[in-house]
Amino acid sequence: MNQYKYQRIFLMVMDSVGIGALPDAKDFGDEGSHTLLHVSQKMKGLSIPTLNSLGLGSLAPILGTQPRIHPHAIVTTAKEVSAGKDTMTGHWEIMGLKTTKPFKTFTDKGFPPSLIQELTTKTGHQFIGNIAASGTEIIKNLGEEHLRTKALIVYTSADSVLQIAAHEKVIPLAELYRVCEIARDICLRPEYRLGRIIARPFIGDHPSTFKRTPNRHDYALSPTQPTVMDDLKTAGFVISCIGKISDIFNGQGVTHSIKTLSNSDGMQKTMAQIREGFGAGLYFINLVDFDSEFGHRRDTIGYGKALELFDRELQQLLPILKQDDLLIITADHGNDPTHPGTDHTRERVPVIMYSPSLHQGKMISERESFADMGQTILANFKVKSASHLIGNPMTEVLK
Repeated sequence: MNQYKYQRIFLMVMDSVGIGALPDAKDFGDEGSHTLLHVSQKMKGLSIPTLNSLGLGSLAPILGTQPRIHPHAIVTTAKEVSAGKDTMTGHWEIMGLKTTKPFKTFTDKGFPPSLIQELTTKTGHQFIGNIAASGTEIIKNLGEEHLRTKALIVYTSADSVLQIAAHEKVIPLAELYRVCEIARDICLRPEYRLGRIIARPFIGDHPSTFKRTPNRHDYALSPTQPTVMDDLKTAGFVISCIGKISDIFNGQGVTHSIKTLSNSDGMQKTMAQIREGFGAGLYFINLVDFDSEFGHRRDTIGYGKALELFDRELQQLLPILKQDDLLIITADHGNDPTHPGTDHTRERVPVIMYSPSLHQGKMISERESFADMGQTILANFKVKSASHLIGNPMTEVLK
């Protein structure tokens, strides 16, 4: 007999797939935001039969879905209590940490001249760009100037991030990484406190052929305190991270890490883990395309099509889950592509929990924190929660 109800828990974050504005959304300029509803309206109905069958349509009036609950699923929504609406804040809260001081963002005006000047002095390089931009668009727009002048391209986004792009034939990877390490050190200071520095190498001879390479490297802040992942790792469990999860936690509490190229690649690698895996523990997945490719770019139709593709791949995934597996599908914030600007939106997130061993499908009351997911995982593996971690287990899924 298994010691735990679930031997493996697959926690899948649909990055930015929010499900309605939180009560404090007006404080963030996000009143009225609703990623799923507004995407479904623009699509004139989403074709997401798998998510619909699991109960997504019971959580909000999403066009193309109906209220129903799968017999093997328990569904709800969760609020964010942390001060912020960015990637790190959302993921850290899922793993039990409440962020009280938001990370800095420089979306509106770019980075202060003082930061760029210090970066220039300490690295010996000139920089161009210094705007909030899509990573693919900025290398298309500034890549030729970079090739001509060797000035590195610096840019930001709606996240708390400083990104530096350089052509691999112009700036060797080791040099780009050195520059990013210097930027990381500068941006630890309170006036700049950025969540991540990202090296963004690219190749190509012309704007039409410029493309980013897999040699991206993230320099993140470590979580302010140990997380659920640390507690599980200390207790001897697997913490396998697929996508950018390891970067978000700066490798803390991670036993295995697998990079991904796209949502579909992430789904394929998740299915490979379901078939093989590393043993009992947490398998933590981030599917970033919803956010990076469509939310920030305000591509509502692209967002909708990505949801429909995910749904088809989810249909392939469900049948290979084992009796003692649990799949949790959720999000880390919203990014309503119909909302003004290009920033994330302050939204609640869906929480869909599915296992072949669940037999009384139902909807439970909204959770007061994303952290309830982390606490549920700890409770399943009978690991005592550290006293600083917030949240409460969802006992319904553990019965």
